[in-house]
Amino acid sequence: MRLFLDECLSPGIGQALNSEGLHVAIHPRDFGGLGAPDREVLARCLERDLVLVTENARDFRALVAARDVHPGLIVLPCVGRARSEALLRAAIDFLSKRGDPMDSMVNHVLEVTAETGMTLYPMSMQER
Repeated sequence: MRLFLDECLSPGIGQALNSEGLHVAIHPRDFGGLGAPDREVLARCLERDLVLVTENARDFRALVAARDVHPGLIVLPCVGRARSEALLRAAIDFLSKRGDPMDSMVNHVLEVTAETGMTLYPMSMQER
């Protein structure tokens, strides 16, 4: 998958995923993007076709809901680095069972609970 990890998540998660060569995970610290407003974060994801991964559910849900098309949003709970990485890996596995995870995420939000519960649902301006 091609992922953008919001700054609320550890850059170590991206480093771990990237080291395996199966995914591309970008963190704002990697390119001097710390502190960017949420609209700019989403714009970067749209521009580069990256699924946004965040713990900031409320703000980003509203932003993707206002878009006709977006690459997707994965919402993780606030649980710490190791657990966040495990939950993100579980989310990728969950999506992979449905085919190409990037295709599954277009105009969708995947909510992940601390207990590894997964809820995938459509969200875009088209869905309104």
